[in-house]
Amino acid sequence: MSIPALAWVLAASLWSFAPADVDLAPSHITRATVSGRVTDAATGDPLTGARVFISGQTTSVLSGDGGEYSFILPGDGWGGREVQVRAEMPGYQRIDRAVRLSGATTRVDLALVPGSDRVMHEAVLRAQYANPAPPPPAGRPQAVQEAVGIDAARRVSGAARAQVSARDAIARPRPAFNTESYAHIEESDFLGVEDNPLSTFAIDVDRASYSNMRRFIERGMRPPIDAIRVEELVNYFTYDYPAPAGAHPLAITTEVGTAPWQPAHRLLRIGIQGRDIAAAELPAGNLVFLIDVSGSMQPSAKLPLLKSSLRLLAAQMRPADRVAIVVYAGQAGLALPPTSGTNKSEILFAIDRLEAGGSTAGGAGLRLAYEVARENFSEEANNRVILASDGDFNVGPSSDAEMIRLIEKERESGVFLSVLGFGTGNLQDSKMEQLANHGNGSYAYIDSEREAAKVLVSEFAGTLFTIAKDVKVQVEFNPRAVQAYRLIGYENRALRAEDFADDRRDAGELGAGHTVTALYEIVPAGIDGPHVAETPPLRYRDRADVTGRAASGELGFVQLRYKRPDDSKSVLLQQAFVDRGGDGSGDMRFAASVAAFGMLLRESAHAGDFSLGDALELARGSLGDDEEGYRREFVRLVRETRVQGLLKR
Repeated sequence: MSIPALAWVLAASLWSFAPADVDLAPSHITRATVSGRVTDAATGDPLTGARVFISGQTTSVLSGDGGEYSFILPGDGWGGREVQVRAEMPGYQRIDRAVRLSGATTRVDLALVPGSDRVMHEAVLRAQYANPAPPPPAGRPQAVQEAVGIDAARRVSGAARAQVSARDAIARPRPAFNTESYAHIEESDFLGVEDNPLSTFAIDVDRASYSNMRRFIERGMRPPIDAIRVEELVNYFTYDYPAPAGAHPLAITTEVGTAPWQPAHRLLRIGIQGRDIAAAELPAGNLVFLIDVSGSMQPSAKLPLLKSSLRLLAAQMRPADRVAIVVYAGQAGLALPPTSGTNKSEILFAIDRLEAGGSTAGGAGLRLAYEVARENFSEEANNRVILASDGDFNVGPSSDAEMIRLIEKERESGVFLSVLGFGTGNLQDSKMEQLANHGNGSYAYIDSEREAAKVLVSEFAGTLFTIAKDVKVQVEFNPRAVQAYRLIGYENRALRAEDFADDRRDAGELGAGHTVTALYEIVPAGIDGPHVAETPPLRYRDRADVTGRAASGELGFVQLRYKRPDDSKSVLLQQAFVDRGGDGSGDMRFAASVAAFGMLLRESAHAGDFSLGDALELARGSLGDDEEGYRREFVRLVRETRVQGLLKR
C-alpha cells in the first residue's frame, strides 16, 4: 500500500464509521477488507488518485501506487453482505458495482472509462466564454440568474449535448464570479554573459502552483497565466539527487543536457538535496493551526477538505508534539489549547467541531496564533504557525504590510509560518505565497485528500521541519563557453548580485528531505543566439580579459549560501560545472517536460515550435520508477489539456 493510502487508513481509524444500512445475517468475520486496482479501461494503465467509496461508510480511500487501493470495514458481521463500491476520478465516468463480501478480503478491480460526466459541463463553459450571455440586472431572482447558465447550454452543439443528460447541464450552471488573485509574473528573458555574468536567486520549495494548475485542468478550464510558476511545477516532483555527506545539511548536483524545445541550446539543471531525517529523530513540534472558519470557507473544497487534511496531520503527532487550534471569522478564538499528541481523540474532536460562518478577521487570528506559539515556545522544538485558509483577509486591521511586519518579527524570534491554501473562486494565491515567504515557511495548495496526504504525510518532515534557511544560489557563467542564458522560473525570487553575500537578505528555506531544482537555458558560444539587450561599452573593463579558468572548459560556477535554522551567519558551498554532452538523464528530461508544459501554459515565446504532443512524448519517455504515480498523473494532465483543446497547440 502507498504511504498516502496507508496514512488515510490510519487517520480513518481515529474516528467512527457508520455501518452499512443493510439487514443481512452476520458471520464469523470480525473485520473485512475490500481491495483492488483502479485502471484506465481504454489503456489498462493504473490510475493513481482515484477515490473509492463503499456504501454506508463516511469516508473514502484513494488509489495509490499502481492504482492499488485498500478499504478496511470496521466492526464484524460483514461476511455475505452486499455493498456498493464506487470509484470516481476527474476525466473519467463514475463506476458503481454491487459486491457481495466473502472471506476476510474481497478483491474488486475497477476499470474507469475516459470521457466523464463533465463533458457537457466543459461544453457549457466553452459556450459561455465564446458567446457569453449578458448578465442579469441587479436584484433579479436567483432562478433567473441560473437560467443564464442554462441558456448557455442551449448554445452547445447537439453532439456534445447527446453525451450527457439535460439534468446534468442544469445541475452545473455557470460558475460564480471569480475573485481569485495572482501576482503578475514577467517571464525572464535571455541575458548576455559578457554584461551579466552572474545570476542570483533565492530557492523556492513551494509547490502550490502545480496542484492549483491541476485543479483548473481537471475542471476543463485553462489556468490563468500568472497562476503558473514554472519552478513550482518542476519542484512538485522529486528527483534522484545524491544525499548530503559530511557536516552540511544539503548537497548540490549539476547536470547539462539538451533543451528539448531548442535543440541547439543546452539545459543546465541544478539540484539541491536536503538531508532526510527519520520521524523519530525530528524535533518536537510546537504547532498552532490557524484555521479560517469565515463564511467563504463553507464549500466542500474548503473547510470540509481542510478538516480532512488536519485529521491526517493529527495522525502524525507524537507524544512529544503539542498542537493548538486558533480559529478566526468575525473574531479570533482558541478552539483547542496546546494539547499533546497522545490526546488524538481530543484533537480530532476539536477539528470535527469547526464550522464556517461570519466575516474574516485574519489579522486578529494571526496575532492570537503567534501569542499561543510564544507561550509554548521551546528552543529545542519546531515552533510553527500553520495558516489554513482561502486567503480572504477582509475584515479588521489586516493590511498586507501590517501582517508582513508581524510575520517577519515573529520569524526572527524563531516562530515560522507555513500556509495551506484551499478552495476555488476566491483563492488569494498572491497573498498566501507572500505570507509564507516572509514567514520562513512553505506554501501548498490542497485540492484533494490525496494532495493533503502528500503534503502532510509523505512530505511531512519537508513541509514542517526546516533544516536550512535563507538559501541563495549564484551562478557565474564562463563567457568563453556561454553566450547567453535565462533562468526558467523563479521570477519572483530573483536577487541582486550583491544580495548573495549579504546575510541580512532574506531568502528561501529548505525542509528535511526536500529537493530543489533550477533550470537554465544556455546559448553556447559560437552559435546564432537570441537577441539580448546590450549595454554601452565599459571604460574600465576589457571584455577580452578572461582568466585561465575561463579557458578550462567549465561552463560556469555555482555558489550556494545557507544558514542553519538557529544561526545568523551563512555557510558557503561552491561547485564548477561542465558540459559532457548528451541529452541528459531521465530525471532531467522529465524536469524539462514539466518546464516545457509550464512554458506552453504561460504562452512563452521561448517555447518555439514545441507542442503539447512534444511535451507528452518527452514525459512518457522519462517516467522512471514513479513509485507514487505523480509522474503518470502529470502525463494524464498534459493529455487532458491536449484532448480538451485548452491550448492552441
